[in-house]
Amino acid sequence: MTVLMIRPARPEELPALTTHPDDDERNGATADYLAGLLDNGCTRPDWCLVAERDGELVGNVVLWTIPGRSVPMDLVLFEPGDDETAAALLAHAADLARSLGADTQGHVLDAPSQAPQFQADPQRRERLLATQGFAVTRDGHRFLRADGDPLPVQDDRLHWRSLAELGEEPFVDLLAETFTDTKDSIFLAEIAEHGLRGAAERNLAEMRELDHEPGWFEIGYDAQDRPVAVSLPARTASSAVIGLIAVAPAGRGHGYATAAVARGTQVLVEAGATEIRGDCDAGNVAMFKAFQRAGYRNFADRKMFSRTL
Repeated sequence: MTVLMIRPARPEELPALTTHPDDDERNGATADYLAGLLDNGCTRPDWCLVAERDGELVGNVVLWTIPGRSVPMDLVLFEPGDDETAAALLAHAADLARSLGADTQGHVLDAPSQAPQFQADPQRRERLLATQGFAVTRDGHRFLRADGDPLPVQDDRLHWRSLAELGEEPFVDLLAETFTDTKDSIFLAEIAEHGLRGAAERNLAEMRELDHEPGWFEIGYDAQDRPVAVSLPARTASSAVIGLIAVAPAGRGHGYATAAVARGTQVLVEAGATEIRGDCDAGNVAMFKAFQRAGYRNFADRKMFSRTL
């Protein structure tokens, strides 16, 4: 009888974890990704769980958080193995996160399969997640601007003022206003729990945890000096991102979402960013078009999952 063991990875098993025979591209990309997460404080060696059967590593999962936090938020690098292995890994990941103070746990599933997580067979993965209590919280799209792509044209109808100049309150006020008719599933869930202003405060606080300069976060004002758009670009451990874009109801229908993406892109490029990523809810047609008009390509679709611990 074979025995399945779930345990933290040993030092010599990091950062490779589970490797695939004859797939050097996958093995190298995932090892480099995990090495970066460890270096940046997004995970820790004791958060890297492996499944061992008869002396062989047959699966793994890694707990992840924003650098600077001590409580894990999500799961990454999930290599499920067979169904028994997958269930055991996800159960242990829940127990470990709960013991560290987490009350929810998230995971993202990108299609098509690609570096660095190489999430093959997304339908099976979604089924495995569902059996362990995960539910879809957002069905979305991912966008990419690569090094060398043309810079989007800046919209001279708007003038921009930064967080360093304005302070937080105008950003919270404008975000709360933009949330009044949002269709974004993540924002809707936060509004239901925390109210409009509470959701706005939480989103700004979460963005401020990401690597950024105070001058990067800006509000765009129109010719009548009305605040109509928010641009919050930042850097994560793996990429520069168009973190949050919002347009006030009074500014809708004028292309200001595209202007905000263009502004965030310029800020990040001037700060040295090469690859820039962004995402939006599948139902947010205006934001989808804004990324495309700013020269980004939809390189993947992403489902976001969460479960209560």
